[in-house]
Amino acid sequence: MDRNIIHLDLDAFFVAVECKKDSRLKGKPLIVGGKSRRGVVAACSYEARTFGVHSAMPMYLAMQLCPEAIVISGDMEAYSQLSHEVTEIIAEESPLFEKSSIDEFYIDASGMDKFFGAYKWAVALRKKIIKESGLPISFGMSANKLVSKVATAEFKPNAEAHIPVGDEQLFLGPLSVDKLPMVGKQTASFLYDMGVRTVATLREMPLRFLVSAFGKNGQSLWNKAHGIDDTPVVPYSEQKSISTESTFEEDTIDVKRLKSILIAMVEKVAFQLREQKKLTSCITVKIRYANFDTETKQIHIPYTSSDHIILKVVQELFDKLYNRRMLIRLVGVRLSHLVHGNHQINLFDDTEEAINLYEEMDFIKHKYGSEKLVRATTLDVSKRVRMEMNMFNGKVRKNLVR
Repeated sequence: MDRNIIHLDLDAFFVAVECKKDSRLKGKPLIVGGKSRRGVVAACSYEARTFGVHSAMPMYLAMQLCPEAIVISGDMEAYSQLSHEVTEIIAEESPLFEKSSIDEFYIDASGMDKFFGAYKWAVALRKKIIKESGLPISFGMSANKLVSKVATAEFKPNAEAHIPVGDEQLFLGPLSVDKLPMVGKQTASFLYDMGVRTVATLREMPLRFLVSAFGKNGQSLWNKAHGIDDTPVVPYSEQKSISTESTFEEDTIDVKRLKSILIAMVEKVAFQLREQKKLTSCITVKIRYANFDTETKQIHIPYTSSDHIILKVVQELFDKLYNRRMLIRLVGVRLSHLVHGNHQINLFDDTEEAINLYEEMDFIKHKYGSEKLVRATTLDVSKRVRMEMNMFNGKVRKNLVR
């Protein structure tokens, strides 16, 4: 049975929500993002895009290109609420769906051709979402998630695209390599330097060479160039929080060490947030004293997934929490009140430098492992953990020999 995978994407979602809140904004060049000169464009209307404005662009440059643009700071709570409303409509109609971000969904409509016709059903669903939510939405349909997502992006706004089975490579071939999902600036630049600009050219590259050049991502690049993707549609379930904690072998009062561990924890959970395309607005710090008394303190903040913002809050919460000066046996960090959103386009008050830094850091972590890039202040902690693991493995080997 051929697969029918539908990718739905709310067109210029943040902008559409703002226009729904204030109809006077419709048809005007609108930018959502940080208002300061060092701010970054989170989203922009199609009218602004005609001037060359795009997401993740420095605000000062966007205003130079489009000085008549209206700039709005953004309302993440409104975006999250309307995203939830669209999710409810899809959940009511779809046999199996996945919510991949605040404004993107996948539906597995395989087998539906026997009854209604998957494409006709997708058209009807799109019309219902537009009618009931008041938001524009596009979809692409193909045999897999990869091609469907690219089709949506290529033909939107107001797209109803269908790539028939067998036409995947024909469709992808002429496109620029940066149209492939998860091919960021650094990967695209590397490919351009090699003379690889289209997917068709990338398809001609030997798999062995791509693996040598890009590590484990080389296989993924090869698959994408060939239109291969067997990733299933994962049933949607709302994750409530991301957390981590550490229990010490010996209780400690070494504040410097405790803060180093907290920094390492923040790096871990913030990277998980960005990998899952989520943002948090509630941060909790937990400590457990040697006498097993457990205390927590939390605070609500604007939505973010940035290490430096979360870290500052965690350190402030720890300073307020740790006031008994007793030995500590456990510390933990939890991020909750999660919403779907991309780090690159949702940090309204972030700077271009910060976004570029996180892109580079996440690229390295994704390629070589999250433990390969850590802050200098956590090096001693990392070394200590490795030493403890080596000692443990040594004991295991001795016992095996005995």
